[in-house]
This record gives sequence, structure tokens and C-alpha cells, in this order.
Amino acid sequence: MGSQWSRDKVYVRALKEGYRSRAAFKLLEIQDRYHIIRETDNIVDLGASPGSWLQVERELTAGIVVGIDLSYIPPIENVISITGDFTDQMMPETVRPLMPFTSVVLSDASPKLSGQKTYDQARAIELGENALRFAEKILKPGGNFVVKSFQGQDFNILIGAVKEHFLSARTFRPRSTRRGSTEIYIVAKNFIGNERNRETSINGTNETEGPL
Repeated sequence: MGSQWSRDKVYVRALKEGYRSRAAFKLLEIQDRYHIIRETDNIVDLGASPGSWLQVERELTAGIVVGIDLSYIPPIENVISITGDFTDQMMPETVRPLMPFTSVVLSDASPKLSGQKTYDQARAIELGENALRFAEKILKPGGNFVVKSFQGQDFNILIGAVKEHFLSARTFRPRSTRRGSTEIYIVAKNFIGNERNRETSINGTNETEGPL
């Protein structure tokens, strides 16, 4: 590991605490602020490799945790890992039999960065939109959603789309984000639902929570 990483205090802390990457602290900050994960929630994590968010999720819930990524995810005890593309329209059907309902969908997925900000931001927005489409298909009414994106001229398109499907949506930039990064998270709670999951929801009713 190069000197750049050895000087990264957050990364070093992650290693000391047993997490696979510094990203674990971003989810911990989101959870501390917004309480998106409850003790019995079933979770689907998109773009989950190398698995630091999965480690945190496994600590926070006794429910089912599923991680999906194009890259192999090294095993984590009591976590189901799928090597595949969450943007595939059939992926929700692969996940659905693994859990009776889905309470939370999280996405820390990021496109391979080219260094060209406009292009990279457009790719991130597209990835976020795909994560939202996945969540629309599988979340139970009342469920929560978190997705990473990058600030830029198209960001309002993504957050606007999220707001159409959730009662509350906020933006959040964790303290553990690298200096100079434009990444930002959309934290959405209380999925309104759609015709399909209103009919098939196990609970049959829309759960409600307090504001973010």
C-alpha cells in the first residue's frame, strides 16, 4: 500500500477496527444522523465490494443482508453475496426469493472515474438512477434508501427523482469523505411505494416514521 494511503488516518482507523475500507465510517455517520437501519431490517447493498458497508450492516441488524457487486465480495459471516450487475432489470427477481421483504436499499456504488468531471458526474447520476429503479422494484412501503452521487449540474435531476418516491429526502456529506471529493449522499426515508409492491407487500400497509 502506497504512502498516500498510509497517511490516511481514516483508512488506518478502518484497518484497526477491522473494516475493509474507510467507507464504513461514512455509513456509520449516516446511521448516527438518520437512523436508516433498524434492528430487524432486511437490507440490499448495491455496489457492495469490498464489503465494508456490509460489515456495518451486519452489526446493525439481525435481519437478512445481501450484497451485490460486479466484483467478487470476500465472504462475510451471515451475509449473502451476489456477483452480478444490479442494473440488470432481472436482478430484483434474483434477490426477491432471498428475503420476505426488503426494508432498506443502500448504494455506495461509484463509476470508474476518468478524471473528466462532467463525464464522471453524468455516469454517477446514471448509476444512482439505476439504484433508485432497483429500490422502486423491491422496497416495501415505508422502506429507506441511501445512494451516493457527485455534486454537479445534473445532481438535482437525481434528487428530484428520489423525492417523487419517498416522503423525505436529504443530502448528506460525511466528515470521513476525502478532502476535495464532490461525493454526496442522498438519504431518503419512507418509500411511498408503487402499485406492484403495494399489492405484494408482506405488511400490506405503509409504515410511517418521523422526519429525518
